[in-house]
Amino acid sequence: MTARVLFPFSGPPGGRIPTIGHRACLTMALATCLAGPLRAAENWPQFRGPHADGQSTTQGLPTTFGESQNVRWKTPVHGKAWSSPVIWEQQIWMTTATEDGHELGAVCIDAESGRVLHDVVIFKIAKPQFCHPMNSYGTPTPVIEKGRVYVHFGTHGTACLDTTTAKQLWTRQDLNCDHFRGPASSPIVVDNLLVLTFDGVDVQYLAALDKETGKTVWKRNRDITYDTDNTDYHKAYSTPALITVAGQSQLVSPSAGATIAYVPKTGEEIWRVRSGGMNAAALPLFGHGLVFATSAAGGYQLFAVRPDGHGDVTDTHVAWKFSKTVPTRSSQILVGGRLFMIGDRGVISCVDAKSGESIWQERYKGSFSASPLFADGHIYFFGEEGEVPVVAAADTYKLLADNRLGDGFMASPAVYGNSLILRSRTHLYRIEKLP
Repeated sequence: MTARVLFPFSGPPGGRIPTIGHRACLTMALATCLAGPLRAAENWPQFRGPHADGQSTTQGLPTTFGESQNVRWKTPVHGKAWSSPVIWEQQIWMTTATEDGHELGAVCIDAESGRVLHDVVIFKIAKPQFCHPMNSYGTPTPVIEKGRVYVHFGTHGTACLDTTTAKQLWTRQDLNCDHFRGPASSPIVVDNLLVLTFDGVDVQYLAALDKETGKTVWKRNRDITYDTDNTDYHKAYSTPALITVAGQSQLVSPSAGATIAYVPKTGEEIWRVRSGGMNAAALPLFGHGLVFATSAAGGYQLFAVRPDGHGDVTDTHVAWKFSKTVPTRSSQILVGGRLFMIGDRGVISCVDAKSGESIWQERYKGSFSASPLFADGHIYFFGEEGEVPVVAAADTYKLLADNRLGDGFMASPAVYGNSLILRSRTHLYRIEKLP
């Protein structure tokens, strides 16, 4: 593991130091001493946050911002990687990678100052698999908990790092598949297990590792019957969701051709829906007694299934299907009885979660891959060219703010205290309401 030094910009936007009166400086310093560092009400430990649903309970997040507005700090992050930031207490972790995939690593940034705390190379890959330019070698989002962060690069390797020293506690590089277009499925922690998803063109399986040692606890092949021999249609990029049904845990994992629920402790299959499609990427949601999942390109696209069945429940438990401008990459937001989403080409939709009926659709602009965030009645979307529209979570379309920031977003957002933590293609931002 090789350490790399990086000097971040952690001052005000544009490097300009504002002039503040002496009394104002004393007042601000006193307030800081009394209040101490702002802490998140909840950590942001995994892809899509504390409950893996893209929601935050924080109130007062800024809805308007830009390069010269409400930027507390901005830190450059080297490499090309689309993993989303995860946060534990005052540490922000992300993976990174060289564009050619020969070096895979991790960066830790102090949430208060924007200063880089750790910047390490974890794996050196002699012959990386091909990665599509739309993707990156560092797309899977890490998982963090007290003292440990788990980073995953698909077939190229998985590692557990000590969050204080950034030293490797264990690594694995023997879980293989041909991603064909690069890795994207993120790991999740379930009790003592780190669950990994490998949906390649050659093999498709889930593996659960002992998070303390990295040893395999179980491995389950998908055993999906595909409609075509074209293996490009066998791959997927999804992250499983942990839900509880009648007191029992289920791991719901979309793939190409089918969506399958497993027993987390053993990997035993509970139910499946032959949902079709390929490249499934969205993280499933659960509410109103229904699981909401997508099949991405083709198949059911967006659908709801009652998760109380066993075996093949395709013909018995699918409640509804929806196929109009469903995103193939970003996930949905479930707010009350409404599902909100943004299509790949900028069409924002609101769908009745119980019936699958469209409530409204509105074309915005641009292209979108990152998943949205809901907080305090607002839904934030993050565009590939830096667009950040904020809309009301309501039964009528209302654009509350039309922001632009950075050089585009492929990573999904995180929340720290009263701040947005946003990773653009080249920088990490802390966005909050500034005086």
